[in-house]
Amino acid sequence: QVQLVDSGGGLVQAGDSLRLSCAASGRTFSIHTMGWFRQAPGKEREFVAAIRWSGGSTYYADSVKGRFTISRDNAKNMVYLQMNSLKPEDTAVYYCAAKRGSTTGYDYWGQGTQVTVSS
Repeated sequence: QVQLVDSGGGLVQAGDSLRLSCAASGRTFSIHTMGWFRQAPGKEREFVAAIRWSGGSTYYADSVKGRFTISRDNAKNMVYLQMNSLKPEDTAVYYCAAKRGSTTGYDYWGQGTQVTVSS
């Protein structure tokens, strides 16, 4: 099992920056990829960004490319999401997630952290 605890959300103004953190514990050696997802009120959960635990390849949704950066610190079992130039449409609950294989779905989820961007 892998446990994920995400944090760092808050209320910011449009154009501001925020950094989310995700702490992984447990069987972290089994992690293949970690990602961030978000869910806005009344909408489905959507992919934001992902990073390969080994090698560090990154992937982004088109809506956040150039504004968000995902990174990892393997030694600390941490994943971060640096969010710059935030927009009101970025308002959502953000979830950290981890999966064990390249083709499998995400197996583990954090509890979520609220990000609210005011205009």
